[in-house]
Amino acid sequence: MQPCPLCDDDNVHHYYNDKKRDYLQCTRCNLVFVPTEQRLDTESEKAQYDKHENDPSDEGYRCFLSRLSEPLMEKISPNSAGLDFGCGPGPTLSVMLQDSGHNMTLYDIYYYPDIKALDKTYDFLTATEVIEHLYYPKDVWQNWLNLVKPNGWIGLMTKLVINVEAFSKWHYKNDITHVCFYSRETFQYLAERDKLQLEFVGNDVILLRKLQ
Repeated sequence: MQPCPLCDDDNVHHYYNDKKRDYLQCTRCNLVFVPTEQRLDTESEKAQYDKHENDPSDEGYRCFLSRLSEPLMEKISPNSAGLDFGCGPGPTLSVMLQDSGHNMTLYDIYYYPDIKALDKTYDFLTATEVIEHLYYPKDVWQNWLNLVKPNGWIGLMTKLVINVEAFSKWHYKNDITHVCFYSRETFQYLAERDKLQLEFVGNDVILLRKLQ
């Protein structure tokens, strides 16, 4: 079996399979992931993303994103500089944060691919419904840590794995662009390893503060 794409550990076991894909789990960090050979190619992946219709004027979507923006804004200073990583074709969280006085930069590998955005450091970084799509989460995670200043925040939204029984009935795994699935234990592992302050907000918001 391939090593874990998040922590590189070789102790990986079969977790679950359905009609479309297999799912493996790392015994060290608990990440559940789809094997490399069962993932979409770049062109097919982007074609799926092109179907998304996120609209900054959609109040329902803004309400969804407020589950991250509101607790995050309680942590960060006024006029902070932030990076919305993986913002997609219709950036919305960045608009909400900008409307609240923060200075936002966008980056998305398909829709806002200006790598100059990755040459700076920021007071905070957001990634909403992004981390489950990453083919190489180890590299991107390290990049995120480098992009955030000491005492800065990383704000994430992703649904969390509970157990195999719940996973078997979970709609979230059925999105073929979702290839990595995290649990509270996964983020606890990362927080301990990388010296981060960790806070869970509700069922799908994760806040991490870089302590050094």
